[in-house]
Amino acid sequence: MERYYLSLERREKLGLALLLVAMLLLFLGLVKLQVFDHAKLAAQSESNRIRVVPIVPSRGVVLDREGRVIIDSRPSYSVSVIPAEEVAEVTVSRLAELIGVDTLQIRKRIRKNTVSRYQPAIVKRDISFEVVAVLEEQSARYPGIAYQVERVRKYTDQLAAESFTGYVGEVSENELKRKDGANLRLGSMIGKKGLEKHYDHLLRGVEGTEYIEVAASGQIIGRYEGRDLVPPVPGADLKLSIDIDIQQACVNALDTFCCGAIVAMDPRNGEVLAMTSFPGYDANIFSSVIPPDLWEEIRSDSTHPLLNRPLDGQYPPASTVKFVAVGAALEEKLIGRNTTLKPCYGAFQFGVRSFRCWNPAGHGKIDAAEALEVSCDVFLYQLGLKLDVDLLSKYYGLCGFGRATGVDLPGESPGLNPNSEYYDTRYGKNKWTRGLVLNTSIGQGEVLATPLQLAQFFCGLANDGMVYRPHFVRSVIGPDGVERATSPAVAFKLPFSPSTMEILWEGLRRVVEGEHGTARSLKNDLYTIGGKTGTAQNPHGENHSWFVGVAPLERPEIVVCVIVENAGHGSDVAAPLVGQVIKRYMNKKLGRQELVIDKSVGEI
Repeated sequence: MERYYLSLERREKLGLALLLVAMLLLFLGLVKLQVFDHAKLAAQSESNRIRVVPIVPSRGVVLDREGRVIIDSRPSYSVSVIPAEEVAEVTVSRLAELIGVDTLQIRKRIRKNTVSRYQPAIVKRDISFEVVAVLEEQSARYPGIAYQVERVRKYTDQLAAESFTGYVGEVSENELKRKDGANLRLGSMIGKKGLEKHYDHLLRGVEGTEYIEVAASGQIIGRYEGRDLVPPVPGADLKLSIDIDIQQACVNALDTFCCGAIVAMDPRNGEVLAMTSFPGYDANIFSSVIPPDLWEEIRSDSTHPLLNRPLDGQYPPASTVKFVAVGAALEEKLIGRNTTLKPCYGAFQFGVRSFRCWNPAGHGKIDAAEALEVSCDVFLYQLGLKLDVDLLSKYYGLCGFGRATGVDLPGESPGLNPNSEYYDTRYGKNKWTRGLVLNTSIGQGEVLATPLQLAQFFCGLANDGMVYRPHFVRSVIGPDGVERATSPAVAFKLPFSPSTMEILWEGLRRVVEGEHGTARSLKNDLYTIGGKTGTAQNPHGENHSWFVGVAPLERPEIVVCVIVENAGHGSDVAAPLVGQVIKRYMNKKLGRQELVIDKSVGEI
């Protein structure tokens, strides 16, 4: 009996000890929760009922030189899923049915755009107002789904301006890493090409933040008063050097041709007045999600609409660059103003090969200015041999070829300026002949240039040798409304003395104004035009047609460079198109009414 009593007493003491330990552990747990973990748990609790909503700022407007809109934004709705509030097998399936997107695609979009479980992950942009009405009226049926108003880019129709405007798109994970945040998040819209990309840091602005209080069911209660709204900073506006009237003239000039490019510049400061690439694409399609079949159609198009021909199209410049070889020979004292070489009888014999002139009848005995006027190949072949490969390449480089112009657009190609080192690499040391210089002297062979490079070179010829860097932005209008002008930058100076420039200028003038000029059909009684034709050999089809025009010759204000692919002689196709664009510019300058834009050669 005594033994049983002691055993019961021990058990009571043991139970009491366990109870005390449990109470102590509970007390310590409460202390930890209430004291040590208070801040963390309070923040977590707060985040469960507070939705952080980014406020996307309005992206800057892009205007032409006269203040006319080229790029604006329009209101649009996007739909998102808040991962912490969605209901498994309900939210996504119902949303998929509503917006017509596969559930797998929705899941992919959620994973891709999720920053935090409590922030909206965008699933689809540019949804219809009917979808928004359903989400608003039946919010309980769509738990964890939110919609918001965004501003979507709107590009002016009929300007074919995508070669310089570019477009915007969702930031990728790689871009997010490269930009080191830069006030970006998954789902942010950034510039992908053109001015939109180059000036994205100015156009995009800075996102704000709004705090929304939600119930446990996900229903929005209203704005959370415990934290201040952070207002967004709108993006800056850009005023360009582009003139919409000249841009439209370029579009009208090219609209009957498959492929080509036009660049118009002011030689006095490097401002780009117009630029277009044919064929192009509608930049507005990139403002929303592109259907896969449409993207594949654009990407696989044999005419390459995504190729930015003015910046990235590399072509043999043909006779348009004969000024380089003539100028180099004059500077090196290999010829003088009145020097005549072997007469042109339609071909030039070099070794066992005969190099033809474009004119089978030949041009006879001529000097440098006359050679430019009639575009004699035989005269240039002889200059090429006098200069040799590396000296000619040196002058090409000094004239801006073989390197990017530095225009304020991304994706520019440098072209190709071959020298002996290049030929050694391509053909092997001592496995190529001097005959290659005959082709490069007339802008054929391996030498390649972009339309923008060619326009820049002619700006130098038109501006007494001073070459400005091509640029599009004239001024930036900040969120404060203050307009800040940009300053033209000198890129380089042509390597020609005043006496050489005088001869080159005479040749440029004679091409249109001379009795035997290859583009004399452009001559008119209202203003003077100079320039140079070019017909580039194309191994894949018909020859490419070039012409670069300068006007008015007394004090040049505009340089227009045109290439039309697979179109034939420069004098037949490209020259009339340049005349058409210059006509529009001069009519506007002179205050003359533009009646009908035609494609007749030289009509004013």
